[in-house]
Amino acid sequence: MHLSAQEEYGLRCLARLARHEGDEPVRIQDIAEAEGLSPEYVAKLMRILRNGGIVTSTRGAAGGYHLGRPASEITLWEAIEVLGGPFFHDSFCQSHPGALRDCVHTTNCAIRATWRTISSLLKAALSAITVEDLKREEESTLNLLSRDPAVAAATLAGTEREASNKGQTVR
Repeated sequence: MHLSAQEEYGLRCLARLARHEGDEPVRIQDIAEAEGLSPEYVAKLMRILRNGGIVTSTRGAAGGYHLGRPASEITLWEAIEVLGGPFFHDSFCQSHPGALRDCVHTTNCAIRATWRTISSLLKAALSAITVEDLKREEESTLNLLSRDPAVAAATLAGTEREASNKGQTVR
């Protein structure tokens, strides 16, 4: 299992948009310079994200990109699905039958059950983390996730709300 370059760089572009302060759109050139990517590659990523409904674009000399909705409403699961597709899909087995027309494990496959379970767990964890959470400092995120990795993803967004209610800032 691996995170593709497209998924990694796409998430970095989304984090850059989330950190942007102001109403003006963010230019491709500015994202490219800030993230150390080529403008052409950033344009490709932003097109994918726009087609997926995650970002919006404005044309013209003063054009650029905005998040399509608040960063707190865009999950990492949604972004990764748009950028790279689902982790595991039911048609996977039909596309990998081996030398035969149909997989010999079509009716009873422990591997398929394993991947479905892992996919569900991954979806739950990544659905609990939003683009808003990508604005945190790395150390803050590591501290939170290292406490209890199984629970941290599910409480990540809630921790910030609790801290803000107590007048604290979680970064």
